[in-house]
Amino acid sequence: QNVLSLRPEEFLQRIGETNLENASDVLIARDISLKQAIDLKSATFESLRVNDEYRRHYLSDAFSAVTGFVGYSEKDRLLSGRAGIEAYYDDILRGEDGKRITYRDALGRTKSAEAVKEPKQDSPVKTTIDYDFQEYFYGRLLRGLNSLGRTGGVGLALNPQNGEVLALLSFPSFDANNVSKYLNDSGRPLFNRVVGGVYTPGSTIKPVHAVAALKEGVITPQGKIFSAGYIEIPNPYNPETPSRFLDWKPHGLVDSHSALARSSNVYFYEVIGGFGGLKGVGVDKLKDYWQKFGFGRLAGIDLPGEASGFLPDPEEKEKRTGSPWRVGDTYNVAIGQGDISMTPLQLMDAIVAIANGGKTFAPHIKLDSGNSPPKIIFDVSELEPELKEVRVGMEDAVSKPYGTANLLSSLPFTVAAKTGSSQTANNTKTNALFVGYAPTENPQIAILVLIEDAKEGSLNAVPIANDVLRWYYENRIRSNVNK
Repeated sequence: QNVLSLRPEEFLQRIGETNLENASDVLIARDISLKQAIDLKSATFESLRVNDEYRRHYLSDAFSAVTGFVGYSEKDRLLSGRAGIEAYYDDILRGEDGKRITYRDALGRTKSAEAVKEPKQDSPVKTTIDYDFQEYFYGRLLRGLNSLGRTGGVGLALNPQNGEVLALLSFPSFDANNVSKYLNDSGRPLFNRVVGGVYTPGSTIKPVHAVAALKEGVITPQGKIFSAGYIEIPNPYNPETPSRFLDWKPHGLVDSHSALARSSNVYFYEVIGGFGGLKGVGVDKLKDYWQKFGFGRLAGIDLPGEASGFLPDPEEKEKRTGSPWRVGDTYNVAIGQGDISMTPLQLMDAIVAIANGGKTFAPHIKLDSGNSPPKIIFDVSELEPELKEVRVGMEDAVSKPYGTANLLSSLPFTVAAKTGSSQTANNTKTNALFVGYAPTENPQIAILVLIEDAKEGSLNAVPIANDVLRWYYENRIRSNVNK
């Protein structure tokens, strides 16, 4: 007791918590120091045993959102996965305990023992994560956050052709070897923002809304709308002062391609909410497209803690707030603001569908060792004519001088992208977003960068995406071509 600094009542509690019918030993202490182990082994207690124990050791904070961590349960003091793939694949990684029956005499002395169940060896889980790429993406995003004085962010990269997760980052990260120091951290480093974080998408949802407007025949790909920098509609609360909905700058005449490349708000106000003689898609029909692209439901990744997000609904809003749904609400969701929210993973899945012609495969981290085809979670291939036009607009966002992601035009392969800025629920902070894929023909990578409280996506997320995509081209795509 003195060696372990245990009070007598704590010592007795350890014994009382142990089911002596199923356990031959009583666990008194774990993770003791080397000096404590030496002192205990020197003691002459026949019933005392000091056992060596294997421990998990995690190499880098860069992988904390993927691996998660293990911990001991309070009830049975067994080691099990608590987060990440450690939790999701706990049954595989932990193995299975054996069982031994011990026979004792009336004095408690062991007379014989026999194994009635052999232990099952744990098995490794091979992942789809690209180790070097994850390390680079982590370092680049961390530098970007530090330069802005920010701590919260997300990085995600998928293979659009099969759903393999190439990199997955959630900031703040953590040291999985010392989880206890983060339990009360206000930055919530143990929370996986990729699968559990719910964000308004801002302008990164405009590609999906463009598909809806084109498919519903609201406008043709070449149909033009004039953006003077704002539109005004009657204000039901103050008829003397009309409600004004702003573009981020005047764009003049824009069509479906340039509206995406320039990220014109006015274009999407009108084609989604309607204006003047133009009847927009409307929120009820828009919900059908949200659901087609996987919003509002789980993506099914092999990580715990996935959230489904929230899709606005006029009836729900009136019940919750007592106020009816108005056209201004539709204008807000048209540009990815207001009540609509989703996880970075859900947003990435929608971009993947646009990239490869309609199919989105189940995102997964465990490498499939078999020859089975990847699982499709949704298929919007019937929208290919509209998807094709949207891809042009996303390519123009990079290739055209006026594109919001024009910085990427110097990359050695063609990239399609959409930038965005999204306000937080209380409108006090603005997150920066970037989504994109490359090469535009036969895409091999789709990426997302999100920086919390960092203002414009084009100013703060694009440089990070530029460097990450360049690394991937130079170290993966080009090197594979040269082999």
